[in-house]
Amino acid sequence: MPLTSTRLGPDWPCQVKTPGSYDWERSAAKWLRELVPARYASYPAFARHPVLLARHAQIQVEHEIRVARTALQTARADLPRLGLQESAIEHTIKLYAAEVMQLQHIARSVRAVTRALAGAGR
Repeated sequence: MPLTSTRLGPDWPCQVKTPGSYDWERSAAKWLRELVPARYASYPAFARHPVLLARHAQIQVEHEIRVARTALQTARADLPRLGLQESAIEHTIKLYAAEVMQLQHIARSVRAVTRALAGAGR
């Protein structure tokens, strides 16, 4: 049964087809596999149940957000001890800040795909 009521917002990943369209769950699984370590793609449960893969991708991305935030929060104190110049430190801080923002967007996208997959399984 197609999910015609699912509203695709700005967080819906462009790599994933519209819920209810032909092969949309396969496109979702393909996109989700790119977000987790490669070995997870071979697990039969994740291959049979894309919503499980989505759950793991959400956990993975949340962990990456925590790592990037920690790197951002500790950069100013830790990086000078590595002998980096101030310009490199500032660039790295901007890099980490941008990465946190990107990961937050990916997390919202994973949540949107997970909701759609969970609705498709009903």
